[in-house]
Amino acid sequence: MAEAGRRNQLEPIRLFKSDFLEFFSHISPVTVLVIWVPVILAFLTLTVLEIPRGAIPLYALCGLAGGWFIWSLTEYFMHRFIFHYHPRTEKLKKLFFTVHGVHHAQPMCRTRLVMPPALSVPLALVFYGVFTLVISVIIREPLWLYPTFAGLLIGYVIYDLTHYALHHAKLTKGYLAMCRYQHMQHHGTCPNMRFGVSVPWWDYVFGTMPLETAKKKAGPTP
Repeated sequence: MAEAGRRNQLEPIRLFKSDFLEFFSHISPVTVLVIWVPVILAFLTLTVLEIPRGAIPLYALCGLAGGWFIWSLTEYFMHRFIFHYHPRTEKLKKLFFTVHGVHHAQPMCRTRLVMPPALSVPLALVFYGVFTLVISVIIREPLWLYPTFAGLLIGYVIYDLTHYALHHAKLTKGYLAMCRYQHMQHHGTCPNMRFGVSVPWWDYVFGTMPLETAKKKAGPTP
């Protein structure tokens, strides 16, 4: 009986009736690298080709840092306000369960720990469009576009791989161990707090770190 229950916990929850759609709901972290590392390298190459040689270090470093900073805020707010949105209609409840609720139902499912391309690719296109509008059209500083977008994508890849590691890597000390503690608490005792995954400091800034444990840096996970 116990063994049957354990098998049920390990068997991924089926999200779609279609085998085709169900197949694409299971994503390996390797997929993230295969898709996005070439894109990042392409934008870094464009940065080098488009920016005058003497200005490359300034644009590259500041653009990458700025893009990563924008991603860090995106990660926090997306997790807090989109992934943990509480819809009222049954159709929306099913949609949000598919997007993120299934991860809380089965947090150790290895194939549902990184963002599927069906979500990450459209999201990246939206960001590229917004960056183009703001940086190239409104601010009229097109040279910042490529390094800033590359920095955003680097932040996303770090986030996805960090999320996978927090659930399945042996992390006993250091920054990642602290992130793991905070994230496991999010899954366990406080699902409506601790929304930062790779950037838990935003929880301190925006008041979603429980006061009684705000000073705790790391500890045993459930």
